[in-house]
Amino acid sequence: MPIYTCTTTTATLDARSKKDLAAEITRIHAEINHVPSAYINVVFHEVPAENLWTDSVPAGPLLVKGWVRQGHPAAETTRLALEIADACSRLTGVPKQHVLVVIENSPAHGAVEGGTVLPEPGGEAAWIVGQAGR
Repeated sequence: MPIYTCTTTTATLDARSKKDLAAEITRIHAEINHVPSAYINVVFHEVPAENLWTDSVPAGPLLVKGWVRQGHPAAETTRLALEIADACSRLTGVPKQHVLVVIENSPAHGAVEGGTVLPEPGGEAAWIVGQAGR
């Protein structure tokens, strides 16, 4: 269901950091939004150093953009962003002032996974049962 895209410069994160961060983002999201970890996607997008800029100068931030279904409580979305930001710095060594986490959302009816329109938040159990029967 959710998609997290982590963007940084090439070689900022090693394979271990990526593995650990993907696992922690998955754990955090599953716990806060009450979905099975199997539905959480984490993608690492690395760009050449000359392609990532902050304040008009080359930079090496870790930018995390997450997409989730609209309808989760605002406090939970804030907690999600804060915990992911903390994990990014803690697990990768990127200073917290160089980590940006943005959680975007859109209606569940605008997304399809496994050939089925995603459920509204709270409707995951029935949706999962329906997916298993496919």
